[in-house]
Amino acid sequence: MTKINSIYVIDDDAITLFGVKKILAKTVDCDSVSEFHNGQTALNALIHAMENGFEVPDLIFLDINMPIMDGWEFLEEFLRLPIDKKIIINILTSSIDPSDLRRWHYYKDRTDHLVIFKNKPIFSIDLCDILRTHMAS
Repeated sequence: MTKINSIYVIDDDAITLFGVKKILAKTVDCDSVSEFHNGQTALNALIHAMENGFEVPDLIFLDINMPIMDGWEFLEEFLRLPIDKKIIINILTSSIDPSDLRRWHYYKDRTDHLVIFKNKPIFSIDLCDILRTHMAS
């Protein structure tokens, strides 16, 4: 089982949160899986962790369509943070809008973090691919 210190799951959909956490429980040994219902609460938690010397997440699962602060707004703010550690950001979306794919390319090309684009629903095989990526980085 893959060992990961910390994972953030940022999604306003209770079914997706439940599903991702259920799959993670079967495939990952993780000290902390934190869930957030919008990008703003996740960003606040991340900044709080950085300011107080806590570990930032190794993996982030990020929905793009959420209230208050959507995934794109979160990603924009996230990329401004002084994080040296390479984080894998998994964009999980039900969107079929081509502009979302273009935005993903824009963000993935602007950072050393690994930004992956996956359509919902996520399956255990998808998560295994993500975890292999984590192990390789």
